Amino acid sequence: QVRLVESGGGLVQAGGSLRLACAASGYLRNNYSSGWFRQTPEKEREFVAAIRWTGGNTVYADSVKGRFTISRYGADNTVYLQMNGLKPEDTAVYYCATGALLRPTRRNEYSYWGRGTQVTVSS
Repeated sequence: QVRLVESGGGLVQAGGSLRLACAASGYLRNNYSSGWFRQTPEKEREFVAAIRWTGGNTVYADSVKGRFTISRYGADNTVYLQMNGLKPEDTAVYYCATGALLRPTRRNEYSYWGRGTQVTVSS
């Protein structure tokens, strides 16, 4: 069983930065992708960024390109999301996920999810 625990959320002013971390435990296949999604009460859960464990290929939503960076540290199975230039519209609960094999931008590709961490950006 895979367990994911997010950390690093909080309150920040517009233009500021936060770094989210997702610590994974359990059996992880090398060909998995891990990703970050976010959700607000008004919207469905949407894709933010993903990274493949083997090779490190990354993909981003257009809304965060150039501002967010996803990375992973294999020694302790942790995935990070560095968020710079934050905007009020980035306010959401951010979820870490893993287990995607083919289409890492698709929510239903992921087998395992964390419980989420709140990010609030004030204007």
